[in-house]
Amino acid sequence: MPRDYAAMPVSTVRRSDRELTDVEIIKQILHRAPIGVLATVHEGQPFINSNLYVYDESAHCIYMHTAKVGRTRANVELEERVCFSVTEMGRLLPADEALEFSVEYAGVAIFGRAHVVTDRDEATHGLQILLDKYFPHLQSGIDYRPIAPEELARTSVYRIDIEEWSGKRKQVTDDFPGAFYYGEPPKQP
Repeated sequence: MPRDYAAMPVSTVRRSDRELTDVEIIKQILHRAPIGVLATVHEGQPFINSNLYVYDESAHCIYMHTAKVGRTRANVELEERVCFSVTEMGRLLPADEALEFSVEYAGVAIFGRAHVVTDRDEATHGLQILLDKYFPHLQSGIDYRPIAPEELARTSVYRIDIEEWSGKRKQVTDDFPGAFYYGEPPKQP
């Protein structure tokens, strides 16, 4: 009898052999992945937006930002429940049959609630750790002017409080025949 996925917790992973249960690996993926995808909904219509983001491990939340006004902010203000996802791609895995082609990957899905950050100190913190993630070699006050209040007035900073998460990964042996990375020419045998 097929499983009733609609009745299961949202963090249920269908392929338990690929489920990531090691919290440290999930955290590493969240720290490492460059782009996240935020899913919101408005009157039953799903929306997704790709965003730069940062995982604040000490607060167990995600920070991201968008323009002061727009679809993301409008949706979050009406419905705080969101899903946020990050993915890393590994090698492409060719096969003898079309249906057996595959890819290595690792990903994390986050289920939680998004809030527009209204506290100036928290908004500054969220933006600063975003800068620290993407520009770790540059320092505020040395390499660039620190975040100014007028800049905070022009942006929406969001905090996604993580309620649940799930991770999934497919990894194969190093000697997989014909494996190659997307965008690179496959090695000839």
